[in-house]
Amino acid sequence: MIGKTVTVTVDRPLGTFHPKHPDIYYPVNYGYIEGIMAADGEEQDAYILGVDIPVTTFTGKVIAILHRRDDVEDKWVVAPEGMSFSKEKIEQKLHFQEQYFQTEIEMAP
Repeated sequence: MIGKTVTVTVDRPLGTFHPKHPDIYYPVNYGYIEGIMAADGEEQDAYILGVDIPVTTFTGKVIAILHRRDDVEDKWVVAPEGMSFSKEKIEQKLHFQEQYFQTEIEMAP
């Protein structure tokens, strides 16, 4: 899926809090890709990087996949066309939530 264009429906916009864990603040937009099912039986979750305002939908490229070794599902990282981030920058931006998991980042070679 890395390099593919997808549309993310945002259900946790930048600046909001997790619905079940009110101590988790979202410094990025987060949502799901409608019609693509993940291993947890829900639609595929995705973080959006490179968009610094809250949005309701976003179309961009999958630039990385976060493999959670201690969870059933992976998370996708989506960014605007032509924008890229290093593994270190992705880790830094997503630490707010991924700190609770053993996450490995897969990116295009």
